[in-house]
Amino acid sequence: MHRRTFLALSATASAGLALGPMPAMGQEPVRMRELYNPDGSFSPYALERDGEPVLLEGYMAPPLKAESTFFVLTKIPMSVCPFCESEAEWPRDIVSIYARDVISVTPFNVPILVEGTLRLGTYIDEELGFVSRVRVIDAAHRRA
Repeated sequence: MHRRTFLALSATASAGLALGPMPAMGQEPVRMRELYNPDGSFSPYALERDGEPVLLEGYMAPPLKAESTFFVLTKIPMSVCPFCESEAEWPRDIVSIYARDVISVTPFNVPILVEGTLRLGTYIDEELGFVSRVRVIDAAHRRA
């Protein structure tokens, strides 16, 4: 193997590792609307996947605090965080994300992919007071 070929292949492999795990070939992100029935209850699709790995695409709303492992994934870009006070007001086009590491903030208008474990049911974050019905835990994200 030539030195240049070796260096090029090494750089490519290193870049892939730095990006973190990639979704399985051909895996399509779940659409947020697939998680709910028209009446706001969880869809059979969501119920079957509670506790399972999931891939979502959306936009990072501005985090509620610096140096956080939490952010809100939105269906459309939002320049302010859609903070909800109760489960009854929970919009169907946002998902709470709990990252495995402190997040690097992505501009609100740049699409991202989030991988992690889907969790359903009402949850109140003790630290932030954020109420959620849908979460992705142990998550990692990257630009789409």
